[in-house]
Amino acid sequence: MLRTRRRGSRAVSAAEVRAFLERHGLLANRNLGQNFLCDDTVAARLVELAGVGSDDVVVEIGTGLGILTRALAARASRVVTFEIDSGLVRALRQEGRLPETVELRHEDALKADLLGLVKSVKSDNTPVRLVANLPYSVSGPMLRRILDLRGDLEDWSVMLQREVALRLLAAPGSRDYGSLTVLHALTVSVTKQMELSGGCFFPAPKVRSMFLRIRPLSEPRLEDAGDELAWLERVVRAAFSQRRKTLVNSLRGGAPELLADPEAIASWLEQGGLDRRARAESLAPDQLLALARKLR
Repeated sequence: MLRTRRRGSRAVSAAEVRAFLERHGLLANRNLGQNFLCDDTVAARLVELAGVGSDDVVVEIGTGLGILTRALAARASRVVTFEIDSGLVRALRQEGRLPETVELRHEDALKADLLGLVKSVKSDNTPVRLVANLPYSVSGPMLRRILDLRGDLEDWSVMLQREVALRLLAAPGSRDYGSLTVLHALTVSVTKQMELSGGCFFPAPKVRSMFLRIRPLSEPRLEDAGDELAWLERVVRAAFSQRRKTLVNSLRGGAPELLADPEAIASWLEQGGLDRRARAESLAPDQLLALARKLR
């Protein structure tokens, strides 16, 4: 079994992680973007930053070595954790590394019925939080999927590659500003909680990571939470599909069926004090929401 050290030191050395993986015939899977959190002090701090309380049920995406899972279980009433890697699931179960309050599910969280799970837990008014360590390859799809749960979650905290996290925090006109920024800005508030070096993980990535806490807006901006978000997503993805082109040309190329009258949109931009040749990244989230409503 992987042994953790006393608080204040690294939880697991690289040699210990290698030994654990070798013992079970495993390797860090590059295709799954596996970089395992291996510091119990950091894990405890992340749980604190996520605001996990004793009454909470936590849905965790990405069990990994179970270090963050155990830290969550020490604070929450129950943890339901998803791990896609069958080898890791087998190893965790064989070594009995997880507390009894943890339910380990061998399942792809992108395909799992997360909404059904969250609603079943909330049926007795239990607070539900989500905590995820998301590899780069699935960050966008998973973040979008979690947005659909925003009406049923207290909040969610996610570990992301710094490059992805900056997209959620970006300002209009910046290089990182895009469709993911807009969708989040109009539905949730995003707060940077912590930045982590590669040394907190094994194998150590060459890039830094950020831990973000995301909360639903207290006053929803969208008129119809489901339908309008789907429509907004369609419009903004088309708007940012060709970043070097004007907004009108991006819409024409990305989703021509949305743009019955390009001249009308160009005139609408001018009426709003914008250049008719403006690019999508120059429009604030509110302006892109207004555009989506005009095109609907």
